[in-house]
Amino acid sequence: MAEETRNSVGGQAHVNSLVQAGSVQELHVHQSHAPRPPCQLPPEVPHFTDRDDEQALVLRTVRDWERERPEVQRPLIVTLRGLRGVGKTTLGFRLARTLREGYPDGVLYVDLDGMRHDGGVSLSDVLARLLRDLGVTPEWVEPTFAGRAAQYWDRTQHRRLVVVIDNVRYASEAEPLLPASAGSVVILAGSRRLDDLEHAAAVELSLEPLREPDAVRLLLRIVNDPELSAAPRTAAELARLCAGSPAALRVAGRWVRRHRHRGWPRLLAGLTTELREKGVPDIEPVWDAAYRDLGPRARQLYRLLAAEAGEVLSEAAVAALLGAGRDAAEDALAELADTGLVDVVCDPAEEGAAGPPVRRPRMHPLVRAHALRRARDEGGPQETADGLRRVVAWYLRQAQRADAGAAGMRLTLAPAAPPVPGADDVDLTAPEPERKAVAHRWLTAERRALHTCVRIAHDAGWYDLAWALCEPLWTHLLDHPHSAESAVTFALGRDAAQRAEHLRATIRMRCQLARPLWEQRRFADAGRELTAAVHGAELLGREPEDRKLYASALEFRGRLGAESGRWADAVPDYLRSRTIHREIGNAYGAMLLTYQLGLAREALGELDLAEAELTAAYAAAQELGRDRMTARTVFALGRVEQRQGRADAARDRFGAALAAARRRGSTFEEARVLDALAALEEEAGRTEAAAGHRERAAAIRTREGGAAPAS
Repeated sequence: MAEETRNSVGGQAHVNSLVQAGSVQELHVHQSHAPRPPCQLPPEVPHFTDRDDEQALVLRTVRDWERERPEVQRPLIVTLRGLRGVGKTTLGFRLARTLREGYPDGVLYVDLDGMRHDGGVSLSDVLARLLRDLGVTPEWVEPTFAGRAAQYWDRTQHRRLVVVIDNVRYASEAEPLLPASAGSVVILAGSRRLDDLEHAAAVELSLEPLREPDAVRLLLRIVNDPELSAAPRTAAELARLCAGSPAALRVAGRWVRRHRHRGWPRLLAGLTTELREKGVPDIEPVWDAAYRDLGPRARQLYRLLAAEAGEVLSEAAVAALLGAGRDAAEDALAELADTGLVDVVCDPAEEGAAGPPVRRPRMHPLVRAHALRRARDEGGPQETADGLRRVVAWYLRQAQRADAGAAGMRLTLAPAAPPVPGADDVDLTAPEPERKAVAHRWLTAERRALHTCVRIAHDAGWYDLAWALCEPLWTHLLDHPHSAESAVTFALGRDAAQRAEHLRATIRMRCQLARPLWEQRRFADAGRELTAAVHGAELLGREPEDRKLYASALEFRGRLGAESGRWADAVPDYLRSRTIHREIGNAYGAMLLTYQLGLAREALGELDLAEAELTAAYAAAQELGRDRMTARTVFALGRVEQRQGRADAARDRFGAALAAARRRGSTFEEARVLDALAALEEEAGRTEAAAGHRERAAAIRTREGGAAPAS
């Protein structure tokens, strides 16, 4: 193996620029883009009480750990266990906020319930999220779970981080997310005891409901009324109704503040009577009282937000859910927030992303359970179904608009969704250079909502909506591969298209499902989908759109052969697909298939054929003005010429590819080309130039969080 020279900047170093020379003739300056350390803590709750002993124990343990840090490289782990609503997450945030100053590399937060699907969590997706939070750009995130885990451990070793992982159900969900550093602290919050945690917790706290004195103290702070402070028996009885739940106390306190003019005896009597007469458990009267005080629109929105989509809706989507116009939705949501029944928060998954933050309504699980009961008893299933139908239709329309902005003209089958009455479209306008980025950001921010809407539509029998939503999700998948959720969603899209008896959509969904399957190395499953897709496409007519769909199915099957290393199987499908594209006059499709054929010929060692195909693809990409494909084809040509022993020609090709990557700001492509240049110079015996290229590639990977290239 050729000797390598690497240079990197990591750890605690902060560098304004890196100046690195290859040969004397070349100097390239990399400006530092080191992001500030993440701090994913929400605003502190205005009122907090008790848990002093728990906090003191954790802080004392952290001090002892720092003083007597063990040799084994594992973080200090704190587990917080207790019932829903007991304040685990709030205490975890408070501990993280207290520890923050001693952990300069940042505070990370991930809510596993927010990334849970059918009871399970895709840890691969969670790792991708954490890597992006640590500054790794999406194109540098490793494609496999094992690769992402290794990348996360490499990224966190020697760092001092606080990591808060919320709603952990099993130790196996937490293990891969632990940073590889004894200088970090991990706080795990959940309702279950994690007895099978391999790295035993240094502190295990079981949180009980607040004791009555602490519950009274919290209630008095929230109400902030001297009259209630002067009536300790009344305050104690009010607090007792909340059963020591901080979540219930906050809603009760806000309810009391709104109605203090009624007088304390009347307030207390009202709640107590309801508890006695209705026999509802513990804190139900608190929710009922707050609910009855809402206006009609706010009550309706409260019931609707209890539905599944309420977990992921953006503020803009609330108007579609309610169906009464933007002003009415804003007023109703403000009223719910004012009572404490709903919080409007910035989605933690989007913190640090470019563009404005995405605000979403959130309901505490205890409150959501109450809202579901109100929806069952007062709203009825039709109200919920109508609201969900409006939301799904609204998200489809916005996703189609974003897809058009992000991907431009491409093969789609669903008709354009009409406007949804009572709900405005999101603003996706921007100057031309930014328009595509704005559309991509919306698709990224709303991906959870889109996946959820596919599932809702499928389960409700709205099959045309379900498969149509998958089309814009495809654009997001191309830029964010290796998502386990995508395989589930596109399987629902395929089933929906079949149930709708839409042959063309079924073919398209099978093709799109194949990609996440082969990314998971489920090649046999992907093969079954693509065989069925090709056979279905053979039944289509001779119209250009039908022929184009057939060509697409063949291309996908060829890609499966390439992805699974069966390059000889890919060539016939690529050839047939290109022939169809040429017959129907689809110049871009023909160019893309020519490029794919060139890669296949190179992989098979047919270098002369590969050069001919790639030269044709390069010329076609230039003629069509496709900058990205021009760069990809010229790089592939350089690799072929290198293998043919034409070093000077390969060097020129790589130089053109490097310039294109820098123009587009693609650091991934830049590092890949630098690796190729290093290998080329090494073959020529120019070790100094090779070392310079490798150092620049290593610096990019260090900055962007990428893994080192395979030896």
